[in-house]
Amino acid sequence: ICKLYRDGVLVTRIQKAFSTGNLGIGRKRKMVPTKWSITTVDDVISLALINEIKQHPTIDNFQVYTLRNLDNIYVTILLPQPWKFEWVEAWFPTTTWNKSGLETQIIGDYEGYSKRKTYARVGGCYYSTRLATAEALSREKRQAGAILLREIHPGYTLPIGVWNVRESIREQLKQKPITFDDINNTLRYAFSQLTIPANKWIANSSLLKEALYQKMITEF
Repeated sequence: ICKLYRDGVLVTRIQKAFSTGNLGIGRKRKMVPTKWSITTVDDVISLALINEIKQHPTIDNFQVYTLRNLDNIYVTILLPQPWKFEWVEAWFPTTTWNKSGLETQIIGDYEGYSKRKTYARVGGCYYSTRLATAEALSREKRQAGAILLREIHPGYTLPIGVWNVRESIREQLKQKPITFDDINNTLRYAFSQLTIPANKWIANSSLLKEALYQKMITEF
């Protein structure tokens, strides 16, 4: 998988080859559901990239990226810290995964410097967006803490698939970020790009709480 990726083969083609049982050793090759192959390939490649970016210095400032696409709002916050990652998504009422709900449902998952040991509750989008984030940092030869927030509004009537989310974050992280020197101004701007109040995001995000309330050793 990683060799094909390094040789410039599109991730989507690698995923198709994996799904049809064309990757593997001898009789161990198996056909698997497309959903499994997508997440597996996203996971394998992102882990390889993360191992590399951990060898690079951290970014020098706080960065915020914003993208609006198909009635979704994506906000990525990069922190000048060693690698960590969190993906949090908010499904508004009447959207696919919150059809009968009266309130917006927020769910997310995260990892610290070490890799995850369990499957993320939010499913494939966690791994596809982690890949897109790792790719961006790899290009810059930097590492960072990454907090990705997504609002899914009612106009997003039918989920297209995790590939759409991956490509949205890829496109977002090619843009020039808005930069800041401190966490408070960073989050003030980031939350201004979203419609859900800041306190709800913080309540559902482990890394936002950590960024706000845990002092770094460099502050002493």
